[in-house]
Amino acid sequence: MLSLLSIGEVMAEIRKVEGADFRLGFAGDTYNTAVYCSRAFNVPNRIGYMTRIGNDPLSRPFVQNAQTEGLNTEFVEFSQSRNIGIYTVEIDHAGERSFSYWRQNSATRGLFSSSGGIVSISKAQITYLSGITLAILAPKVGKKLLQALRKLKQTGDSSIAFDSNYRHQLLESAKVARAVISEMWEISDIALPSIDDEMALFGQARESDVVDRFAAMNFKACAIKRGQRGLISVGLDLADHPDFPPAHKVIDTTAAGDSFNGAYLAAMLQGKDEAERLRAGHELASKVVGVRGGIAPRS
Repeated sequence: MLSLLSIGEVMAEIRKVEGADFRLGFAGDTYNTAVYCSRAFNVPNRIGYMTRIGNDPLSRPFVQNAQTEGLNTEFVEFSQSRNIGIYTVEIDHAGERSFSYWRQNSATRGLFSSSGGIVSISKAQITYLSGITLAILAPKVGKKLLQALRKLKQTGDSSIAFDSNYRHQLLESAKVARAVISEMWEISDIALPSIDDEMALFGQARESDVVDRFAAMNFKACAIKRGQRGLISVGLDLADHPDFPPAHKVIDTTAAGDSFNGAYLAAMLQGKDEAERLRAGHELASKVVGVRGGIAPRS
């Protein structure tokens, strides 16, 4: 059995570097988390990634990229008719980032189209996904996935970890997003939300309202990310929270939350307590924001 299976969309990242050159990489919220979890857990092939890519020149290097990071790629599906999604990143002289996406007809939109896809999610100690995972699936497929996840929760075959990672442009409406994400929170065992996403989606003006809402749910663990203000772990006394010193240098916050999730989940798999999990996640995120790109070079 895998220690963790992360499910979602990976995209080819084309990033402009010095001069007129471009560099190809791979990123995506759940992929970033899988990579950082694999690095922190440091046991090859125990962290898996489930996605769907094409057979195009940008898709082909992905599997090797994932395996180089120690990921189990058994659950990567292949489409013969669609290609991997693409996004480009440009950074201006002030350091501001701008993104362009080509993902509407990506191969990942057909994830779980094979009969065994959803069945495979029972093969991990922790199953991790995000709001983006749900947003890119066809509604009927998304409902089937939610049903399968609910069954996993009921049987206890896998703990469900979720980050809402709300992106309004990927869902039909805020109303639909609230319904889907609310159902996912009901299913989840491990909650890893960002305070800004939850405030925006549910119209809550105060952080305390979000904390109270999550405190009323029955999670095994719940760590709420608040950017530079640090973390709040629901159920852990504030006096028992570790210190969250600010990052020494902030260049690119693209994968701050993803890297926190990866290190936090790795620490959980290693049997560490909540304070240690928070510290591990914060320390990694503080390093990741100091470099450009979704996935930082290995230190």
